[in-house]
Amino acid sequence: MKKYSMLMFCFMVSVVAMSQKPLITFEEKTYDFGKVNEEDGKITHVFDFVNKGNAPLVVNRAQAQCGCTTPTWTKEPIEPGKKGSITVTYNPQGRPGNFTKTITVYSNSADEQFVLTIHGEVIPKPTGDNPFPINMGGLGLKAKVIQMNNVDKGKIQTRSIDILNTTKNSIKPTIENLPLYISATISPETLKPNEEAKILFTFDSKKCTQWGPVSDEMYMVVNGNKKISEEYKILIVSNLTEDFSKLTLDQKRKSPILEITERTLNLGVLNTGVKKNAKFKLNNKGQNSLELRRIINNNKELVVKAQKNSIPSGKSTEIQITLDTKNLVVGEYKKSFTIQTNDPENSFMILIVNWKIK
Repeated sequence: MKKYSMLMFCFMVSVVAMSQKPLITFEEKTYDFGKVNEEDGKITHVFDFVNKGNAPLVVNRAQAQCGCTTPTWTKEPIEPGKKGSITVTYNPQGRPGNFTKTITVYSNSADEQFVLTIHGEVIPKPTGDNPFPINMGGLGLKAKVIQMNNVDKGKIQTRSIDILNTTKNSIKPTIENLPLYISATISPETLKPNEEAKILFTFDSKKCTQWGPVSDEMYMVVNGNKKISEEYKILIVSNLTEDFSKLTLDQKRKSPILEITERTLNLGVLNTGVKKNAKFKLNNKGQNSLELRRIINNNKELVVKAQKNSIPSGKSTEIQITLDTKNLVVGEYKKSFTIQTNDPENSFMILIVNWKIK
């Protein structure tokens, strides 16, 4: 009887311990800045959250989609019932037009990551402040970074920028190094002195084989004088997504279902200079095949490869991880990468790898 009571006591202690988890809850996950003036400089919004769990909450990291967005966050542990915040700052300088940016928040919450979104429209600087601040061989541009934002696969997206001939001679500009899925039309083709023109960029996602974030570099050529340099570079940034909003009820019922037992791998304590292999197991619990669209990995020390990219119903595959600890200093590490799939409920999923160098 005593043995049984002790077992029950241990079981209850275990259940209580497992139930002690923090839970991060945001008051809002999206914020619209509306129209903001480029000349006013950086803009900031604070996302407040509450720990609605029953254990201390720690925000490990907040990662922005690009360098134009900077997040800061509450560093100290947040006790149950207490508040913390994520402060997001966006720099509109040189980025006129609509923008949408995401910030991924990593924590020890029961939900390990949350995605926050900011969006708005940047109004360019007034004419008196030089509306064409970028110079490319006598050709003035309003911007050299073109934000296509989210592009649903199968659709066409367009963006335009204004240019000005700032010289005393006629200029014929062209765009080179364009990928097959982007075209550029300049109207008029030849600019007289002080004449303005418009460059229309067309992104045809049907011709693009990539998924997720896509960054394309191209170059302005003035009167046939081609110079492959930073001065003449134009960058087009896009994010290839899948539109699940038009799925019928039957299509939703037959959709693939991504299941991953563990979203975090702990590789343990390692010596510098060694390599460590590990793997995530992906299961398809849905009816249709699960397609692994893309793995987005920006970690130099991690090599991430999928065993196969198409997983039939009821089958599984592995994402193999190879960690190279060469040149890593002593300390604790937490890295993440993203997988993109055709599961409507898990089109983007963040996986985390932890380890410690001694």
